[in-house]
Amino acid sequence: MPTLYIKTYGCQMNERDSEQVARMFVQKGYTLTDRENEADVILFNSCSIREQAEQKALGKMGLLSKQQHRPHVVYGMMGCMAQSKKDELFKELPRLDLVVGTQKYHRVFEHVDGILRARQERRMDELQTAFSGTRVCDVAEEADSQNRIRDHLNPGARSTAYVSIMQGCEMKCAYCIVPYTRGTERSRPIRDIVEEVNMLADAGVKEVTLLGQIVNRYGREMPAADGKGGFVQLLEAVHEVEGLKRIRFVSPHPIGFRQDLVQAFTYLPKLCSHIHFPMQSGSDRILKMMRRPYRNETFLDLCARMKQARPDLSITTDIIVGFPGETEEDYLLTRQAVEQVQFDNAFIFRYSPRRGTPAAAMEGQIPEEVKEARNQDLLAVVNEIAIRKNRELVGTVQEVLLEGPSKTNEERLSGRTSQNRPVIVDAAPDLAGQLLPIRIEESTGFTLYGVPCPSRA
Repeated sequence: MPTLYIKTYGCQMNERDSEQVARMFVQKGYTLTDRENEADVILFNSCSIREQAEQKALGKMGLLSKQQHRPHVVYGMMGCMAQSKKDELFKELPRLDLVVGTQKYHRVFEHVDGILRARQERRMDELQTAFSGTRVCDVAEEADSQNRIRDHLNPGARSTAYVSIMQGCEMKCAYCIVPYTRGTERSRPIRDIVEEVNMLADAGVKEVTLLGQIVNRYGREMPAADGKGGFVQLLEAVHEVEGLKRIRFVSPHPIGFRQDLVQAFTYLPKLCSHIHFPMQSGSDRILKMMRRPYRNETFLDLCARMKQARPDLSITTDIIVGFPGETEEDYLLTRQAVEQVQFDNAFIFRYSPRRGTPAAAMEGQIPEEVKEARNQDLLAVVNEIAIRKNRELVGTVQEVLLEGPSKTNEERLSGRTSQNRPVIVDAAPDLAGQLLPIRIEESTGFTLYGVPCPSRA
């Protein structure tokens, strides 16, 4: 029985895509392995938005493909990087067999299996296939596609799951390559999404995260119902699924973030008290250069309104420092916005040029040492806020979804609060998958530690 090793670099969308592909292979008789040197097929699903993820994938694949003692192994790259750099990848990685663009996941198995069988039967010495064409093939259009993405190892043991509700992006931010790799926006029907969530809940999943490149643009073509747009209609429908306890979504955009979504936090209790809301910059001038069509004032107002609707809401964000033309004044405006919102956490990225994007050709590229200095300064601000907020939770009781063994200590369970704060819990293994009140006893800065309340221990 052939074995598959699949490694994901990048966002939750990439993770969800990898699950889908892995499921295809398992259904066709392959087994999964977490040992690279045992695999007959090695697939990497890599992000192209961040240079670091791209370089990690290239470096790792380069090392693995040098295994001269296993000439039958099939090596493949998938995802956004594959979509944008297919020809270069074959030059950089001579043993690479196939490159799978984001629109072609539905054909991964047939091509990989064909290559592997040909090698195993010694009908040919070398086969190299590239198929990241431009035809848009929405996963939601494929027969039984959503039933193929369930956890390929142990469906019943999972307490959380990702659910893709749409594909593509049309915003075309100046620094981002996603619109060129993921295609135009396509939304799945509400009934299909609800059916998938029902199936997940029946399998024991307690929390789903709804995924989209710009998730709040879901169902833009749908008619409003009682003043509610397509995305809020979807949230309400998913909220009705029995057995489901929590709903998350990533990531919204200030454009199209309507009052109906703000209000949803007031009457949908399953909606988690957390939102990841990319700001990118606190400078209106830089936002305009980034092609982010909103003012910082709009972003700050949305944050304030959401916190008013859900007082315990935590807000995390993405920020780019060192965008071309960013002055010290621009950077300080971003720093000021971080201090005003008091983000619970932030992913801070040094700008890195992505070939084919408008920003890569802009004048005023910032020196790396300046990017690094701003990155470290802003990181210190964010960390101080996060550490303080976590310490304030010591002695409180938080509802925590216990997801499974801690990565650092299998005798403990790890989980997350509604606000998406990680918690390590001294609890019996059979409590995994449960949503329990946990008394927070300690904070090490970024991680909370606690025990189940006595009545539920």
